[in-house]
Amino acid sequence: MATMNAARVHTPGGVFQLDEIERPKPRPHDVVVAVKAAGVIPNLRNVMSNYGDRAYLTVPDLPAIYGLDAAGVVEEVGDMVTGIAPGDRVYINPGRSCGSCHACRTSDAINCTAYTFQGYFGFGPASKEIYRHYPYGGFSQYATAPANGLVVLPDAVSFEQAVRFGYLGTAYSGLIKAGIGPGRTVLINGASGTLGLGAVLLALAMGATRVLGVARNKELLERVRMIDPTRISVLSSGDEPVGEWARRLTDGLGVDAALDTMGPGAPAQVMLDAISALRRGGRLVDVGGINAPLSVDMHELMCAQVSLIGSLWFTVAEGQDMAAMAGAGTLDLSVFEHRIFPLDQANEALAVAEKREGGFVNVVINP
Repeated sequence: MATMNAARVHTPGGVFQLDEIERPKPRPHDVVVAVKAAGVIPNLRNVMSNYGDRAYLTVPDLPAIYGLDAAGVVEEVGDMVTGIAPGDRVYINPGRSCGSCHACRTSDAINCTAYTFQGYFGFGPASKEIYRHYPYGGFSQYATAPANGLVVLPDAVSFEQAVRFGYLGTAYSGLIKAGIGPGRTVLINGASGTLGLGAVLLALAMGATRVLGVARNKELLERVRMIDPTRISVLSSGDEPVGEWARRLTDGLGVDAALDTMGPGAPAQVMLDAISALRRGGRLVDVGGINAPLSVDMHELMCAQVSLIGSLWFTVAEGQDMAAMAGAGTLDLSVFEHRIFPLDQANEALAVAEKREGGFVNVVINP
């Protein structure tokens, strides 16, 4: 039986260990992808600690192969697969659903009660069954995926760029829900971070007239502004009240939408500041997952017709949109600085990702 190498975790929160395991074969509707690049998530160690008394997410049984974002070349296809062929360059969208519940039957798979991120975590006990079918994260030489879970990549998108699609797609889906497009102004909270930078790039690609970026690091913010100085304005947190700044730049109106990319641990005030920047009828979309309690005056929001929206992940169709934009050159992925590690240095790669040096740094494992 053919084998492959995989960086597996054997203990909760433990280190990666390079193991030789059986190479997967595709089920009828699946493909096997030879992984060429896998993204490293700064929050991964926290997820890998969710076992036993610390469990609050559904994680794969140990030993586990993590790796949320993977891209590579289709190696083999199941006998029921059409439209995808060996040699195709693809990104594996890791969102998995049961395929038969009410949400799945109504083309709303992200709201499946068994929704699971292959190579990361799931949202309920039913995720255990998903892991049984798809146990391979990106930190392995080969991974299986359903054929309908693949984004086909144009030659213009490198595998290293493609592994940012998880962050990019999360931002893109949020921006769609926010109604961003030509003539619209959007505020990005956390604009210099991994998720926020992608949101800036996509807002530009989607035709936003003005992008307002808020973050703490002035040096990184200036790099963000220089991507398109005509359309991007930036504010370092604390330099000026966000709402006043946004209105000053929009002739007193406020922004059409705000995308909050700040993650768990960020203070609630940063989201409240973004809400204060919205015009009447504006929308705030949360894609970062702030977990601090938020105190808002719902009567005030109702009277101003302000919407607060939560947005989780993105569809394969949205991923294909991004691939097309990148292939056409409207979505510029050249800003990323790739730091590439071999599979046997997965521990070193995670340590670099955990430094959180900003959205321009892209930490990648090449199996």
